[in-house]
This record gives sequence, structure tokens and C-alpha cells, in this order.
Amino acid sequence: MLLAHWLDTEPEVPAGKWFKRFSAFTVCGEGELVKTFLLAGQAPDGDEVG
Repeated sequence: MLLAHWLDTEPEVPAGKWFKRFSAFTVCGEGELVKTFLLAGQAPDGDEVG
């Protein structure tokens, strides 16, 4: 639900690799695309977005 709400806000993300942390997981993307989900303990790559 938090991810859906965040995506509904049409967040600005960098053109390159980025990630957004949520309480149970981290979502990683590149440009406008969401690429993968990471669980706790996995290291994201790219710039953190708010």
C-alpha cells in the first residue's frame, strides 16, 4: 500500500539508478522504471530518493 501511494504521487526520480526505502523492503529502479525489490539486509545501488 505504501508503494502504491508513493507511485501515485508521481515522484521525481533520477535518470540513472535509484532506490526508495520502505519499512519492509527497498524498491530499486532506473529512470522511470521500477526494476527490483530488495529485502532487509540487501544493499541497494544508486541514489536514494525521498
